[in-house]
Amino acid sequence: MGKMKEQFSLRTVRKKILFISKIIGVFLIISYIVSTRLPFQKDISFLIWMAIIVVLTLIVDYLLGRFISKPILNICKAAQRIADLDFSLPCEITSKDEFGSLAGSLNKMSENLQQTLMELESANVKLEKDIWQKKQLLEERKELTDRLSHEMKTPLGVIRAYAEGLQDETDEEKRQQYSEVIIGETERMSELISTLLDLSALENGAASFVCERFEFIEFLETAAGRLLMDLPETNFGLQYEFPENKIYVYTDKTRMEQVLNNLITNAKKNVSTNGILRLSVTMQDGKWFFSIFNQGSPVSEENLPRVWEKFYRDKNTKYSGSGLGLAIVAQILSMQNLEYGIKNLSDGVVFFFSIPTEK
Repeated sequence: MGKMKEQFSLRTVRKKILFISKIIGVFLIISYIVSTRLPFQKDISFLIWMAIIVVLTLIVDYLLGRFISKPILNICKAAQRIADLDFSLPCEITSKDEFGSLAGSLNKMSENLQQTLMELESANVKLEKDIWQKKQLLEERKELTDRLSHEMKTPLGVIRAYAEGLQDETDEEKRQQYSEVIIGETERMSELISTLLDLSALENGAASFVCERFEFIEFLETAAGRLLMDLPETNFGLQYEFPENKIYVYTDKTRMEQVLNNLITNAKKNVSTNGILRLSVTMQDGKWFFSIFNQGSPVSEENLPRVWEKFYRDKNTKYSGSGLGLAIVAQILSMQNLEYGIKNLSDGVVFFFSIPTEK
């Protein structure tokens, strides 16, 4: 029964054409017989038969257009869209014949091609990003090598000069002074290299953060006291503005101590003689902010963003040193998505950063 149903089904274009031609043939024969037996003259009967033929011709044209021409046109348009890489419209042919199968194959090919192109585009974007990152890494390495060579040149020159002097010097006191200079320059290079390695680890993601909950004000007072209190020959005035209540934070305690040490050391080094150095913790826009102000020369406005760069030096100000302390501060704070910055005030400079509070 199933085979018989399949045999008489119109699932192929060939069967549809044969079926239409057979139906038309039968209608032609029947129409001829009917027209010849009508009670009219032969000429009128012939004209009636011709009219029937015209109608049948129009019907055939319509059927062929619907089952053959229109599907072919739709398939051609769909193929042209695919050739133009336009995958916005599928080929809408739902018949069960060869045209429907071809339309389904075109749609599947269109989906696969679109997916492949998207994957290729994504791969190209990733490749471009990787190439850009490698290029940036090479540029950073070259810049780092150049700057490190420049930084090492001075202490190495000093060490060599004093080492040569140490060989020829007979005075024991001067030999001791030369030795102290050599040791001091060696420690300076060691500290520079250690700081640079630490910054590199932060930038490359090799350094991890171990966060813990602790009270920030007491922590700040300890750090500031170690660097600012009871110093001989202190030539600046110290002020502070802290809240009376305790503030708990959740962050890496060691890294936050590194941030405070670098900012306080930087401010202490650049505060003017008999100027003011002020530490503050205040609430702004629902956040706690730490700020440190040092009275003194401002940083040129165009160079304000550059104070966070590695090895940055401004010859017009005292914000120099190794040029790595503030770069480490920026890296630690940015890795925690904390707001930080620098501002010029009328009589000095203020550095600040937000504090992640923990209840």
